[in-house]
Amino acid sequence: MQSWDLRTVGVEPHQPEILASADDARTILLYLPAGEELQEHEVHERARVVVIEGQVEVSMPSGESVSGVPGHLLEFEPGERHTVAARSDSRLLLILSPWPGDGHPGAMTLEEKGEAREKAAEH
Repeated sequence: MQSWDLRTVGVEPHQPEILASADDARTILLYLPAGEELQEHEVHERARVVVIEGQVEVSMPSGESVSGVPGHLLEFEPGERHTVAARSDSRLLLILSPWPGDGHPGAMTLEEKGEAREKAAEH
């Protein structure tokens, strides 16, 4: 068994701490200082975000937004775009599953990675 007190694990801004990683999921602790944000983004996996400390505002391109405080759980479909803004210093637990998700570079074969690089170079 592994165990973490998510309120005391050392994590620095801009340096996510991977707590666990296996074929079924990756668990990451994030520290987002007040006033900073994870700009609009998406991931290949289903993403679950738990607010451990602080307050965040999560917004969607549609204009929908939700405030999250400790104990709040948010879930995003693979590819669902969103922005997370810290209203105060915030600790977030991010769970990605499955790991890696379809289309994630870690799930691609070397041939698929080469094709992706070629397509990217064309743009």
